[in-house]
Amino acid sequence: MTAPDAAETELHSFVVVSNRLPVDRVVEPDGSAYWSHSPGGLVTALEPVMRRNDGAWVGWAGLPDLDIEPFDSDGIHIVPVPLSVEEVRDYYEGFSNDTLWPLYHDVISHPQYHREWWDAYVRVNQRFADAAAAASAQDAVVWVQDYQLQLVPKMLRETRPDLTIGFFNHIPFPPYGIYSQLPWRTQIIEGLLGADVIGFQRLADANNFSRAVRRLKGFPTRGTTIDVPLIDESQGVRAHGPIKGGKPFRTVIARQFPISIDASDFEELARRPEIQERAREIREELGNPKTVILGVDRLDYTKGIGHRLKAFGELVAEGKVPVEEVTLVQVASPSRERVDAYRQLRDEIELMVGRINGDHGTIGHAPISYHHTSYPREEMIALYLAADVMLVTALRDGMNLVAKEYAATRFDEDGVLVLSEFAGASDELKRALLINPHDIDGLKDSIMRAVQMPRSERRTRMRAMRRRVFDNDVAKWSSAFLEVLTANGRKASS
Repeated sequence: MTAPDAAETELHSFVVVSNRLPVDRVVEPDGSAYWSHSPGGLVTALEPVMRRNDGAWVGWAGLPDLDIEPFDSDGIHIVPVPLSVEEVRDYYEGFSNDTLWPLYHDVISHPQYHREWWDAYVRVNQRFADAAAAASAQDAVVWVQDYQLQLVPKMLRETRPDLTIGFFNHIPFPPYGIYSQLPWRTQIIEGLLGADVIGFQRLADANNFSRAVRRLKGFPTRGTTIDVPLIDESQGVRAHGPIKGGKPFRTVIARQFPISIDASDFEELARRPEIQERAREIREELGNPKTVILGVDRLDYTKGIGHRLKAFGELVAEGKVPVEEVTLVQVASPSRERVDAYRQLRDEIELMVGRINGDHGTIGHAPISYHHTSYPREEMIALYLAADVMLVTALRDGMNLVAKEYAATRFDEDGVLVLSEFAGASDELKRALLINPHDIDGLKDSIMRAVQMPRSERRTRMRAMRRRVFDNDVAKWSSAFLEVLTANGRKASS
């Protein structure tokens, strides 16, 4: 499979490169197909920039062996990158999600290291880089997204030194003691250093990356800047191809840019009468308990779902949360179900839910209302409005936007957020009840505190969190990153 030919691709001054496109291909039962716009914070944040700059989006369409020509969708030029069945297995399910994902999330699950997966990762990253280069006008800005494409910046730098290249890592970057386990640790670092600006969710992530650069490459780092020599003495070759400005080194910025959501959009939907009515219906369907506790996660071992179920189950068994008065609603969206670790996790979670409900449920009430499904945004916002307590118990999370969505939705300034200190959102939402999800007793205490919290304290805490989410929304995130990127790109070319 090959990337689009340069002669056949329109040229654009702003190009986004991500594993997935901002559109999904929908196939009807009669065989007809069309493209549906994907909702999501990243798309929302970048749409205005892309329309102003006649932007292009390079990515995979989500289905194997789908080789289609570029096309336009809602003012954005779409450049599909094809993947074969084998590449989906080795590059995406394999190296991206069974090697990098567990490694970058503190080895919560054991990473698998297979050379054929790495070979596929290199091959697919090169295809994405070729497609981005072919779509980019002279001196264009290219913004590469996330851990699936960490080699793309260097590949672009080598073929298109005129480009200003940014990279944003949406997931954590691990401490060197963990990262160093990766057999291809140096190649990944070199790939990322092809960018002018590398963004991370948290300061700790940026510091972890800088330390890896010092340990593996010996390049000097000063605060948020890294000096990448024109000649890499460790290899005796020119680093990342030709360099702008003829300087002996190029400066790379590595710093935190915490991502956010379109807060106004969530509040606008939450204020709709039909969504508020749906929230009331949800509580009625649950038997109108005194307290509704909510968990909303992708079914992933990083989310700490089992920890929260254990804590809640013990509270029920101890009689501290009466079944007739308190219900935990757990939404677990299907995720990567072809990966063994995820299939095993689903079995474990559903076994826990069954045991707790079987041991403590009554004819009219179940302690846990469990839903292994994905809901549309409107239903999720109704759930947020219906929930008195929101549990975010991630064992490790780059940001966790669910926490911010809950705050943005609660225009009534009510509700309590119980938030893991290991989620990036805890850096900003400091008025949440911050917890260590591994401390089951501490988690139980925080759940009880949330259930019993007086209205005045709930309001004070929620008001502060909402102010933070609205002051630092996704538009501010993208504009802050691009401002630093364009400034550093200009500096390099001067």
